[in-house]
Amino acid sequence: MSTTQRATISGFTFIRNGVDFGFPFEASIRSLLPLVDEFVIAVGLGHDGTLERIRALNDPKIRIIETIWNERMAERGFVYAQQKMIAQYSCTGDWAFYLEGDEVLHEAELEAIRASVDQHHGNAAVEALVFDYLHFYGAPSWIATSPAWYRRECRLIRNTIRSYAPDGQFWVVMDKHKRGRTPQAALANAHIYHYGPVRKVHYMQGKMDLVNKYWNKTPPKVDYRQIDAQAVQRFTGTHPALVANWLATEAETEFSPDPNHVLTAREKKHRWSMKLERLFGWDLSHKHYKLVA
Repeated sequence: MSTTQRATISGFTFIRNGVDFGFPFEASIRSLLPLVDEFVIAVGLGHDGTLERIRALNDPKIRIIETIWNERMAERGFVYAQQKMIAQYSCTGDWAFYLEGDEVLHEAELEAIRASVDQHHGNAAVEALVFDYLHFYGAPSWIATSPAWYRRECRLIRNTIRSYAPDGQFWVVMDKHKRGRTPQAALANAHIYHYGPVRKVHYMQGKMDLVNKYWNKTPPKVDYRQIDAQAVQRFTGTHPALVANWLATEAETEFSPDPNHVLTAREKKHRWSMKLERLFGWDLSHKHYKLVA
């Protein structure tokens, strides 16, 4: 009698100067480790001890690839794609789970993620799993909810299909050597807890300065309070246990939208989108996948 071997999962990420930019990368890595068979991390040459902290996690599942970033690459964030793919192309599992340095999984949802992988592994039509996002903003007690923020995104993809990330954020599937397409996906029935926009302002400013360098843009001045009050709401759930210490020491604690904030053209557009969503039950946020199951 034949038995089906359980799918293996590789975790992967890339990071550089995570300490200087205030990333909760240790909590992020630790939150995914129980779910994966290996964790591949591309660590860019830096100066702040990020590499040493990752080594200090001392977990046999972790495999570190030391890299040097192309400082001349300022084309639409492609340097992030390069680093992401260095790590992904080194994964050996049936599935590859990408988790960024400011994203954390909740320990209560690990079993649900594993169950989703087991459920869909035998169905070749499902190429990726999509997670619901909690974008914390300003302080850990607030989340951003407007269509400006993607509400769902692929983070787990089959490692047996041709895929790449053109700007580091989302995947494109290249099959039959034709034009790329979005992955066919199913719901993971779990969340990604995204903490980037609650970092202390000086961390976030440093990160924005770097990001805009690789997008060949002028970085904006970070001021969390300058946001449409209708684009955020209070968070009433619980945070992952592993991120508690980081939230207590590295995140902003107070936040409220500036009542005198002048809406940008983009925010006005998103207000109209939110009205349409409420009227028709739509989701007008960006989607880089096609649900097939």
